[in-house]
Amino acid sequence: MEANFNTEIKAGMETNHTLDISDRLYKIILAVIALVVVYIIGQMMYDFKALPQNYPREIYVSGEGKAYAKPDIAIINFGVTAESAKSQDAVNKSNEKMNAVIKAIKDLGVEDKDIKTTSYNLYPTYGSDRAVDGYGGGGSIMPMYYPVQSNKIIGYRLDQQVEVKVRNLDNINQIIDKVTSAGANNVSSPQFTVDDIESVREEARLKAIEQAKEKAEKLAKQSGLKIDRLMNISEGYNYAYGLGGASVAKESMPSSPAPQIEPGQSEITISVNLTYRIK
Repeated sequence: MEANFNTEIKAGMETNHTLDISDRLYKIILAVIALVVVYIIGQMMYDFKALPQNYPREIYVSGEGKAYAKPDIAIINFGVTAESAKSQDAVNKSNEKMNAVIKAIKDLGVEDKDIKTTSYNLYPTYGSDRAVDGYGGGGSIMPMYYPVQSNKIIGYRLDQQVEVKVRNLDNINQIIDKVTSAGANNVSSPQFTVDDIESVREEARLKAIEQAKEKAEKLAKQSGLKIDRLMNISEGYNYAYGLGGASVAKESMPSSPAPQIEPGQSEITISVNLTYRIK
């Protein structure tokens, strides 16, 4: 009897121990599953919030505005070129001519702040050799000569350019005549512009924005949407300079008067792009 009783107790202890381990493993599995489910649900909610809502959210419109102004200043470039066998002689000749040109400009009322050197280039010039070629004819060879570029330096050349801002447009013809007489080798086409260009741009910009806003309001009304607020704006700019005639060289008009040049009218175009949030 005693032996049987002990056996029953041990069997009961083993059964309880087995049930306890199984219950623990079951709870762990449930906890892991619950965590996985919570993670998946959270990820789905995050992805859903990241998706764009309420299409269309934004509309994009553009507008263009133009403003016109009569130029009040002219930009002219004058050039002086001098050549000599020695570099220093070329520099001296060119500087002498350019000093005379600048003095002529200043004598006509142009201030120092409106005269700017834009180019000063000294470089060597090379000569050419005669290469001999020939052909046979009747037992004789007739020599043929043609020029070939040589690496031999035969002199130096200095090119100078100055940019002049002319504020009194009535002086343009006189300035061109004086500087060519003083030694300027060429005169570029005058570019006519407006000194206070920003005020003209402001006028064109306001027209462009107004046009874009009207377009946005029409689109929203026709589509049944409502404009919430302006999100972004970008701007493009184009300025058509008034141009004079082509470049002229001193040799082409040694005793003729300076040409009559009219400034005309300058056109400034501003384009804007507006982005609106839609309710």
